[in-house]
Amino acid sequence: MTKQVVFSEEANPPLPIYSQAIISGKTIYVSGSIGIDREFKLVPGGVQAQTRAALDNMTKILKGAGVDRSAVLKCNVFLTNLKQDFAPMNEVYQEYFPKDPPARTCIGVAALPLGADMEIECIAELP
Repeated sequence: MTKQVVFSEEANPPLPIYSQAIISGKTIYVSGSIGIDREFKLVPGGVQAQTRAALDNMTKILKGAGVDRSAVLKCNVFLTNLKQDFAPMNEVYQEYFPKDPPARTCIGVAALPLGADMEIECIAELP
């Protein structure tokens, strides 16, 4: 097995304990993104603003791997308030995946890093 680390200068920098993404074979495993800026501060505006920031960051990482969102096969979304934030998160999510959306799981969790409301990760495929 060979693996290649993906690093995008455009995306938020990863902490030293993980990579933005890893390519193995033709599969890209993108680490979770939360709604933060480059200085690791949560973006204001609640779950919708955080979802937009996280998806923008994920998009930049995918671009660094040589693909766009159409290559995404599966997303996992984590919400700290599933009951309240599921519908607002979905409104933004649909903007990024308007046609033929990837498979997805959405999970309620007790807490996320930096007090984020949501986190998203994905698996994508190289052409």
